[in-house]
Amino acid sequence: MLHSHTVKFLLIAIHFGFNGIACHEVFSADETIAPDIYQVGVAKVDVTPDYPIRLSGFGFRREESEGVLIPIYARALAIGSDEDGPSILMTVDSTGISDSIVTDVAKQLAANGVTREKLAITATHTHTAPMLKGILPTLFGQPIPPDHQAHIDQYTKELTDHLVGVARAALKDRQAGQLWWGTGEVTFSKNRRSPKGGPVDHRLPVLAVKSPSGEVRAVLASYACHAVTLSHNKIGGDWPGFASESIERMHPGIVAMISIGCGADQNPIPGVVGDKVDVAQSQGLELATEVNRVLKNAMRPISGKVTGQLERFELALAEIPPRSHWEERVKQGRYIGHHAQVQLDRLDRGEDLQTAVDYSVQTWTFGNDLAFVFLPGEVVVNYAIRIGKEFDRSRMWVMAYANDTPCYIPSERVLEEGGYEGERAMTYYDKPGKLAPGLEQKIFDATHRLIPDTFDNQKVAKVDAGLPRLSPTESLNRLTIPSDWSAQVVAAEPLTTDPVAFDFA
Repeated sequence: MLHSHTVKFLLIAIHFGFNGIACHEVFSADETIAPDIYQVGVAKVDVTPDYPIRLSGFGFRREESEGVLIPIYARALAIGSDEDGPSILMTVDSTGISDSIVTDVAKQLAANGVTREKLAITATHTHTAPMLKGILPTLFGQPIPPDHQAHIDQYTKELTDHLVGVARAALKDRQAGQLWWGTGEVTFSKNRRSPKGGPVDHRLPVLAVKSPSGEVRAVLASYACHAVTLSHNKIGGDWPGFASESIERMHPGIVAMISIGCGADQNPIPGVVGDKVDVAQSQGLELATEVNRVLKNAMRPISGKVTGQLERFELALAEIPPRSHWEERVKQGRYIGHHAQVQLDRLDRGEDLQTAVDYSVQTWTFGNDLAFVFLPGEVVVNYAIRIGKEFDRSRMWVMAYANDTPCYIPSERVLEEGGYEGERAMTYYDKPGKLAPGLEQKIFDATHRLIPDTFDNQKVAKVDAGLPRLSPTESLNRLTIPSDWSAQVVAAEPLTTDPVAFDFA
């Protein structure tokens, strides 16, 4: 990869795609091709409570928190002018976020011209953050004492206010800026469902907000991994919190946002380590170091209008068991018994048990340069892998734990296999059954409806099918090249089967 900022040259690898059309991968040797100028603002706010509170994520912690390891934050990125309708992306150090919180935030930000489809809130899924109302309500296997619940309710309201405040601060901070992005790789996650090694996603997409003069103002990065390294009873951000802290230390004055990919079945190596803070710190530093490497390498400029879309639908649950099922499960006590009693209490009040999960798919597209896909809940890695196959992987960015945390979202494979992500975790999410088959395709159907055809591998192939094969020279002539650049074909099939050497004077 070239790093020169003076050479005006494109190295073009030309090869014939599956449809006979020449495809191109262009590696930029210079950042003189400027991206669009957007109005971009960034902000962050400390959301650490100043009182003890139950932490979420692990059911065995039933006492309120015992101090603060590191502060936790909400961070916001605002893109776009008031005329275009601004887009707001927020990350928050929390085990999850609820649809009710997002809806409340959206209602308040409507006064600032932010529409719901242009608001996305993602959680870092740290398991050392405060409990929030409505998320994992049956986590502890016993009723929550009223005084503990009062703190949970208080913090939920305070966090909602913080999210509105940090979004408005980012809107106020807007100034001319550029967006660049690239992809790195970190490898401290593993598939926890398979001791022999299952599918993983080690990609680390990185978005950089830069001033017109090239100074980095903010960074967004995502990694598909649970934030469960620490399980002590102190408030903190786990490895995502340390990653943000490290990035901001390496680049004083910037805002470093971390979101989580489809990491529901991905755990950090070496797993849950209790109070070994140094392990989480090293993981955060590893990610921050890779972000720093990506920032120093050639990144892609982003251009095009930001378009947000949102589609809501239901994911059906499997057949709900009868009352007798819950009466038997109550006898088991602990987590299973408590969950069963909650279902019986509903039936005794004359209420119906839940039969479906409310779900949504949200997308942001930046022209034809980049597409964000926001998926609620604890989404397993198969979704990211499949999105990479059905869409142009080089322009897709998937973030899970976004906009709501209803439950685990298994793939059809994981659902059939069962286990924790496929079924047992529903006990802690207060769901009366596992999800019904067909959910994966339903989510992908919505994604395909929201993402433009220009990102869809199959639709692009269909449009191009039957067209005559282009020669390397014809392909080159179709490139749009700035007047002060030059481009030439240096190798093309079948000559690429022979060794080719490059030298730059």
